[in-house]
Amino acid sequence: QLVESGGGLVQRGGSLTLSCAASGDRIDDYAIGWFRQAPGKEREGVSCITVGSNRSSYKDSVKGRFTISSDNAKNTVSLQMNSLKPEDTAVYQCHVPPDSWGQGTQVTVSS
Repeated sequence: QLVESGGGLVQRGGSLTLSCAASGDRIDDYAIGWFRQAPGKEREGVSCITVGSNRSSYKDSVKGRFTISSDNAKNTVSLQMNSLKPEDTAVYQCHVPPDSWGQGTQVTVSS
């Protein structure tokens, strides 16, 4: 089970940190991704991390602004989001392939 937290309303240029807490299995050997879906748009991948190797990747539009990290002791993956823009507004979900999804957390960035 995956549970996200940390969403909210923030002004342009602000910051938020999203957390994805995993229960049941350890995340140590998993690849975990953050996805988002804005109203009227398709869900898109934002960032992912392979926990065991700590390798990460990012969508071009968030590179340099977002940072994904894992805390193995807490069995969580976080997404630090800085310099937020209105176009970052979406429901953010974490995902462990093939079919584990969190319920999502709303991020709203006002202009």
